[in-house]
Amino acid sequence: MKVAYRGCFRGEEETKVPDVAMNGMGPTVFLGTFTPRLDDKGRLILPAKFRPRLATGLVCTRGLDRCVFMFPVDEFHAIHDRLRQAPLENKRARDYLRSFLAYASDDLPDRQGRILLSAPLRTYAGIDREVAVVGLGSRVEIWDARAWEDYLARTEDDYAETAKEVFGDI
Repeated sequence: MKVAYRGCFRGEEETKVPDVAMNGMGPTVFLGTFTPRLDDKGRLILPAKFRPRLATGLVCTRGLDRCVFMFPVDEFHAIHDRLRQAPLENKRARDYLRSFLAYASDDLPDRQGRILLSAPLRTYAGIDREVAVVGLGSRVEIWDARAWEDYLARTEDDYAETAKEVFGDI
């Protein structure tokens, strides 16, 4: 795998930090799980390593399994372009598009790397204060922390079987 480097400035010195940009998954791959808390205004502090990719804008919307999807704005546009290819006559496609876009809100992180997680999205995902921010390659999922732990516990036994199904005999 070819590794690209991006410059990071700390004081007077420039350091080189590996960037996973050259792995074919886009400019930055979102990886890891973080557990910040929402503040009293419903704002979420984004993980520092996610901020460069989200600095130019992001879109949060209703995800699957009662979580919130967060996309960099360019990734959201690519998904929207795919979704609008569905024929208007397809009721299921219309229903999905309505839910996906009705909950969507675009945002730009503030100087502290915070975004406002809308009340409808917090309600949908059952998010109060404790959250899990999960990097999943091209997107981020935001979960209520307890719901995330429950999800992991429920799916643990199926992990190996799912890997076999997804990857086959690789």
